[in-house]
Amino acid sequence: MKKSAHFYIRKSHRYLGLIIGIQFLAWTVSGLYFSWSDLDEVHGDFHRKPTPLLSLNERLVSPDSVWRQVKGDSLVGIQLIELFGRPVYQVVYLHQSQGHAMKHVQLADARTGQLRKPLSQAEAVTLAQSRFTGEASVASVEYVTETNAHHEYREQPLPAYAITFDHPSRTTVYVATELGTVQKFRNRPWRIFDFLWMGHTMDYQGRDNFNNWLLRIFSLFGLLAVLSGFTLYVVSSRVKRQSLRKHPKRIRAVS
Repeated sequence: MKKSAHFYIRKSHRYLGLIIGIQFLAWTVSGLYFSWSDLDEVHGDFHRKPTPLLSLNERLVSPDSVWRQVKGDSLVGIQLIELFGRPVYQVVYLHQSQGHAMKHVQLADARTGQLRKPLSQAEAVTLAQSRFTGEASVASVEYVTETNAHHEYREQPLPAYAITFDHPSRTTVYVATELGTVQKFRNRPWRIFDFLWMGHTMDYQGRDNFNNWLLRIFSLFGLLAVLSGFTLYVVSSRVKRQSLRKHPKRIRAVS
């Protein structure tokens, strides 16, 4: 017996729904969470104090005098930052090592020009506490030298101290030791957001790639499922009308 087009369309629609159903659920759940989330809460901005401003009356040494002390091959940039109430030069430079140009950072007191070492653990904790608005003690401190593609501090300056506070939000403040600055705030809402984001983008290796082939393939499957659903509706309506014209009494009896 020859099967109709209606049969194959219904079959295709059913299997497409089965294949992409779980992913559609993940897209829906993550989309609901994204749309109902406050991004300031997700980013942890409401727990982050503004960076203190520097006074215009500060008498600073020339950046050139600092650069002369740095053993670098080429200068990337010099920035003036605030660190524990003092103006500090943040010198970013390149240094050739084994045929490769490596980026380095040197801190220097902008009042005296004296070079200083990267932040110690005690200084990193003090800086994190000064930037965190919540009233909480330090729960743990971790020295981070490397991260993978799923780490919450991925693709950020290293090394860094991760200072986690004993707070309901489980906020972790990341302080880059060589830069002398707070880089990221990570809390429980952000971690939920990041996990759902991975399922939304279908990037299960790095989480942030919207151009991966898995997402493209499932997007095409989703489009086919929608189109087959529309087609199934049109074909089903046509079949029903034809059956009604051929057997009007039978249709009325069934209805």
